[in-house]
Amino acid sequence: MSIASYKLGFKSYLMLEKGLSENSIQAYLKDIEKLQTFLETYPAKSNVQDLSLPDFTAFFVWLSELGFSARSQARISSGIKSFFSFLKLERIIEDNPTLLLETPKLPLKIPEVLSIEEIESITQAIDLSHPYGHRNKTIIETLYSCGLRVSELIELKITSLYLDQDFVRVIGKGNKERLVPIGQSAKKMILTYLNEIRIHERIEKGFEDHIFLNRFGKRISRISVFNMIKELVSKAGIRKKVSPHTFRHSFATHLVEGGADLRAVQEMLGHKSITTTEIYTHLDRNYLRSIILDYHPLEKAGRAKALV
Repeated sequence: MSIASYKLGFKSYLMLEKGLSENSIQAYLKDIEKLQTFLETYPAKSNVQDLSLPDFTAFFVWLSELGFSARSQARISSGIKSFFSFLKLERIIEDNPTLLLETPKLPLKIPEVLSIEEIESITQAIDLSHPYGHRNKTIIETLYSCGLRVSELIELKITSLYLDQDFVRVIGKGNKERLVPIGQSAKKMILTYLNEIRIHERIEKGFEDHIFLNRFGKRISRISVFNMIKELVSKAGIRKKVSPHTFRHSFATHLVEGGADLRAVQEMLGHKSITTTEIYTHLDRNYLRSIILDYHPLEKAGRAKALV
């Protein structure tokens, strides 16, 4: 049978078994639709049971000819592999033809990072006399203190705060929970916001437990957080490309530079693989330089000669 016959089942699998968000599910389905479009123009094969590795190789050649970047192809490859893993799990196919499919190699992308001074200049650009000034400063402090994704921040609940123990319970990707330590500054900001400001705001039914609210008394949106940060960065005179995720990168980088264990940083960020966390070691140039000077044999030999 064709791909279209299994899309609804795949959607239910992603939602119920994988616990993915609606945005992630739609991205996966669009990846499948691209393969579907290709197969409509590709001779001979329309049934998923008939597809083999060379067919997928031809599909990625087709994507490349259409101008899809290596990064886009890598994302599409992930969606296709998940779909065929689902088909194998449901015994619709006997063998998964995508197991040996190679993901396009991506260049190492070093994320933008803010210095502590730049973060301070952003928070100082906030007008605390504005009705949402304290909320906005609390958002910045929480993003940086806990290394949260923006999706995790906007879903943060009052019942997820364990401030007496200096921890916050976060619901991350795949609906996975983790406990993240929270710094004293962010903790103080949250308590002040909840007890002195939010308590006086109108709250819509169903959003009583959400920490960060918009002017309508509902959960603040991702785009509102993006726009708020963009405006503050401009006011602070910072020319870097800054998003909510930049505070997460800065959190991780500053921890690694301070000597934090990489496994501990991985746990706090909620990374499935430590290789994702390892990118932050590329940012600590002083650490890498000290490793070379202390352990490279030629450096050791050079210092030994200097002492003679």
